[in-house]
Order: sequence, then C-alpha cells, then structure tokens
Amino acid sequence: MSNTCRLRITRDHYDLLIKHLFPGDRDEHGAVLLAGLSSVKDRPTLLVREVHPAREGLDYVAGQIGYRALTPSFIHRMITRGRDEQLVYLAVHNHASDQEVGFSRIDLQSHERGYPALLQIARGTPVGALVFGRRSIEADLWLPVGKRLSLDKAVVIGNSIVHLTPTPRENAAVAMTHDRQVRMFGKAGQTRLRECRVGVIGLGGMGSLIAEYLARLGVGHFHLVDSDSVEESNLSRIVGASREDAVQKTAKVIVAQRLIRQANQGAEVDLIVDDVAKESVAKALTSCDYLFLAADSMRARLVVNAMVHQYLIPGVQVGSKIRFDPQRGLLDVMSANRRLRPGLGCLMCNQLIDATQLAKEAKTDEERRAQAYGVEEPNPSVITLNAVAAAHAVNDFLLDYLALRPENGHFYYEQFNFLKDARTLVEPRMDKDCSECSRSGLRFGRGDAVPLPCVEG
Repeated sequence: MSNTCRLRITRDHYDLLIKHLFPGDRDEHGAVLLAGLSSVKDRPTLLVREVHPAREGLDYVAGQIGYRALTPSFIHRMITRGRDEQLVYLAVHNHASDQEVGFSRIDLQSHERGYPALLQIARGTPVGALVFGRRSIEADLWLPVGKRLSLDKAVVIGNSIVHLTPTPRENAAVAMTHDRQVRMFGKAGQTRLRECRVGVIGLGGMGSLIAEYLARLGVGHFHLVDSDSVEESNLSRIVGASREDAVQKTAKVIVAQRLIRQANQGAEVDLIVDDVAKESVAKALTSCDYLFLAADSMRARLVVNAMVHQYLIPGVQVGSKIRFDPQRGLLDVMSANRRLRPGLGCLMCNQLIDATQLAKEAKTDEERRAQAYGVEEPNPSVITLNAVAAAHAVNDFLLDYLALRPENGHFYYEQFNFLKDARTLVEPRMDKDCSECSRSGLRFGRGDAVPLPCVEG
C-alpha cells in the first residue's frame, strides 16, 4: 500500500470550507469533513460528502494543551454520524500559510492521544485530520490496520479543476515534442498532463479521436474500454484503423493503443476488452482523474454517471446524432459535448438515460424479437460530426484540468446543430432529490460504500 492518500472535494464544498477557515481575521478555525472512501490502486482516496463548520466558542474553543480544539461533544456527534453513515471522520483546522502547510508537533501529539479511541468508535473506518493553508493541504490519515498516511494531493472539482499539495512540486523536464503547447500552459501544466489518468469508454469513431488528441497533448495514463472489434463499416470513422484490422477483427482498444503509442511512446495504456457495465471494469476506472464517455449505450451512461457522482470524478459525455427520413430527408444533424461534474450535469436529472432503452439493452437479440422490440439498424455516423464533439470535449478537458480559465459559476451542456448552423448552451437541470447527484442522495461521495449500477463480472 502507498504511504499517501488523496482527497477529492467539490468546488462548492471547498469554497464553504475556505470561507469558514479564512474569514479575514488571520486566526485559527475548525471544521469536520465526512468523506466516502475509494481504495483502488492501493491508495485510499477520500471523497468529501459533508462539510460541518465548527461554531466559534461552541464547537471550537480554547485548547487545554494546544491553541484551540474541537469540543468533545462536537467530535462525538461527528464521529458517530460518520460511523453510522460509513463515512471517514476528518478533523480540520487552518494555519496562516499559503502554498506550504504541515501539522505542528502539538497537532501530531493530539492525534496520537485521541485517534486510537476514535478508531475504536469508528469500527473499521479510517479517521484523520487535515490542515489547510490558503493554497495547500496536508493530511494525517489513520487506518484501522495501524498505518498512517500523509497527503499526495487534493483535487477541487468545479468547472475548473484545482490541484493542491502540502508543498509546491518541482516540474519535470519537458520534451521538445510538446514545446509549442508548453508555451501556452507551462511546464507545470505539461507535468500535470503526464501524471493524469484518463478513462476513455468507447473507442469507435468518437473515442478514437479523443484518444489521439489526448496522446498528442501528452496525457500519460490511459484506461481504454470497448468490447467491440473493427468492422469494414468502421473504417470511415475509426482513426488509425486499417482494412487489415477489419479483416482480422482487431479489437478497437488495440487500434487506439497503437495510435496512442505513435504519438506518445511513454504513455501507459491499460486495455479492457469488455463492457463498462461490468462491475470489475467500472471499479478499475475509479482510479481515473477524468472520464470520457464516447459509448452510445444507455447502460454505459448509467454507470459512468454514477461513477462521476459516487467517486467525485469529473468527465464528459460526447455524441453525435443524425436523423434521416426517406421522404423528408435530413431532419437533424447535431453533436453534443456534455461536461459531467459531481453534483452538476447529471444525465439522470436531464432525462438523458432512457429507462425503456435500458430495458431493451438488457435483452438478447432473440428476446427483443420475441417481445416485438425488433433489432435496430445501426445509427448513421460521420467522422466530421464526431470530430467537432471530440475536439470540444478534449479542449474543455485541457482548459479545465489545468485550471486555465477562471471558475465563473456557469455550467452548460454544449450542442451543435449543423442544419441550423447554431451552437446552443443548455443549462442542465438539477433535481434536489436526485438519488444520483444530490448531496443527500444515495451516491454522492459514497465511494466504495454503495454498489455501482453494474451487472456482475
């Protein structure tokens, strides 16, 4: 197991916490976070579900040993709530620092006095502490097995995605290959891309373009998911596919891997020739920093949408649609780029996951025929339409993941209607009682504590 942990927190929760910790008085303040837990890749990731500011003079008071402390009654209320909700208890306070922060000797001694007892109350769930500077975070996470972990990094997820560490990190050397783009976002941005782990679900006409764009940007780690092989009808759209691939029925993920390696020899590529709706496949993707959903099934939308909100992973759903009527001709030609953020942009809230289609996808061709569903003809698809959505999705990833544009509070889906020559921004709806994305719902920030909507496997 790694000696470090990670933390993910949404922008609204982070802003609430920072406003409480740094109100402008240059004093110390306290809070408790309750977080879900993800344990993929032997490195625990804390997923903040609840923020509980400690009230001055009531929950956060003068300490008997240290400067200030949470009161026993507040600690007990929070630790028992965490235990009952299967959430990790994290005590929080701030120091008057900026880009570098750490626990004091008195802080660590207080953990050593109190955290063994808190572990007993938590009954198998980790407990820990966070200390915040204005642009830095450190952790002291206590595991039930007796190990303590510091923080690798924290990620603040909003429109833009901000990365915070205990101390500033040195930027690695940059190859001449990326010289022109480094002139835009610097060595720090290129290093962040190289460290980034992306999941691309669906490596057909849309996903193959996304994979190539990301590889040429210098993204360092790929999880490629697609259960299909190349067919002759794919050759007009799948970048990098050859007629030999169609004859040999080469897996689409292998074609994408070949394309990635041509652009970025140092990239790590994990091939998953399977369905994202299988639990083992979906769980493998929870270690990703960003998800690109380029598959067109409702089941894939259901699972990826759940992963975004349950594991606090930012992502995007992309697609294109052509409607043609033999009598009336082209009715609709469009591409869509829908950013997905935890607590925002829920595909379920926006009726983009169709229950009837989900039921159809769960049946075999024989079952669909027997129940008069029929077996649908393949949808029309054109590479230029795919390229529009793919380019906008990767461009948003670049600008958001590297925090190159400011957090402006506006969040939209993007649609291109080519017959009307129009670009439309649609503000996604958010149902306050949604089980998938609401703060009080089934999934938000729960991590491994609840199952994903997957099939077995």
